[in-house]
Amino acid sequence: MKIKRVSESVSIKRSIESGTQEQLLQVKAIIEEVRIRGDEAVREFTEKYDDSYLELFSVTQTEFDEAFEVIEENMVDVIKEAAENIHSYHMKQLRPSWMTTEENGTILGQKITPLDSVGVYVPGGTAAYPSSVLMNVIPAKVAGVERIVMVSPPGENGKIPPAVLVAAKVAGVKEIYKIGGAQAIAALAYGTEQVRPVDKVVGPGNIYVALAKKEVFGDIDIDMIAGPSEIVILADQTARPNEVAADLLSQAEHDERASSVLVTPSQELAEAVAEEVKRQLIELPRKKIAEKSIQDYGVIYVTESMDEAISIVNELAPEHLEILTENPMEYLGQIKHAGAIFLGRFSSEPVGDYFAGTNHVLPTNGTARFSSPLNVEDFQKKSSVIYYSEKALNQNVHKIAAFARLEGLEAHARAVEERFK
Repeated sequence: MKIKRVSESVSIKRSIESGTQEQLLQVKAIIEEVRIRGDEAVREFTEKYDDSYLELFSVTQTEFDEAFEVIEENMVDVIKEAAENIHSYHMKQLRPSWMTTEENGTILGQKITPLDSVGVYVPGGTAAYPSSVLMNVIPAKVAGVERIVMVSPPGENGKIPPAVLVAAKVAGVKEIYKIGGAQAIAALAYGTEQVRPVDKVVGPGNIYVALAKKEVFGDIDIDMIAGPSEIVILADQTARPNEVAADLLSQAEHDERASSVLVTPSQELAEAVAEEVKRQLIELPRKKIAEKSIQDYGVIYVTESMDEAISIVNELAPEHLEILTENPMEYLGQIKHAGAIFLGRFSSEPVGDYFAGTNHVLPTNGTARFSSPLNVEDFQKKSSVIYYSEKALNQNVHKIAAFARLEGLEAHARAVEERFK
């Protein structure tokens, strides 16, 4: 890994999946075809891009049964326990509707209502991501969404990976379609003969999925356009080089564009971690991906002090932040920008990715400066509630009318004054 002093450039920001002009035109064409021709277009694109011809897109009960036969029972139990942890954590995010009353009869409030329907995109094809199912579906369930639709591209066998189906069953998804890519996003947004449209789409995907989500936004809602995964580790001289290196590589193996960064005031730790990364890379199954990631986006920043290190962390605003210091709680209050914060050596990033209960759908590319992890409120909407009594309006009618006339809106003024003629 490259070791730099902080006087040099400090950045892990890469462009969020913007795509090429050719890719954007391709996605727009796919979306338009699905809008016009529905199932027929989805079927053609699925055959073209996923090598699967499917007359019916929905997952059958037989496929669910087969999935549970393939996945070992102890692994099913692990998925169930992870689901319980995620459910418990997100239950604490629930907020009730509320109302307040005043002596003059005014009632003001906020009504919280779950979305009617949500689509969950789960990446697939050559890989399986059961954790993505749990992280996207369970908050929607907790929020009270009645209709949750899952889509995932089929593999060469025309099926969704067994682990993904098991996670979907555990999470309580009843409507699942074996479609992926931009055509799946279009189907969710505008509907086809087999797929009824939804109000929002969440979940990660490749560049074509990201571009499709950007295109349909406004007709429906989306969660975010995520960039490659990233981790920043804030560490002092007490951190163990082998553990720091392992955590850096846990992100590097995600993607060649993933970013792994160590920020530390300890030159000794920096050099030891750099050597340890080299050593651990040798035996890593996804060595080619991790090595490319470390080469292009891996860096160790050595600072003059811990205060300077914290300043760098806040500038980077990472997706994942680990604090591996003698007393990690000491620095928590100084962290302003991070998607998820992992405190101490026993809180390695995969703990949150899979099992602790926090959500692993996190803001990337510095967007933690203004956005948050996927949560229950992402699946709800809020309505303002206003009730004015005759007494309350009479007390304030002249003020409201005056404000309306200040903006040149005479009809607004007359609308309140008309009540007292």
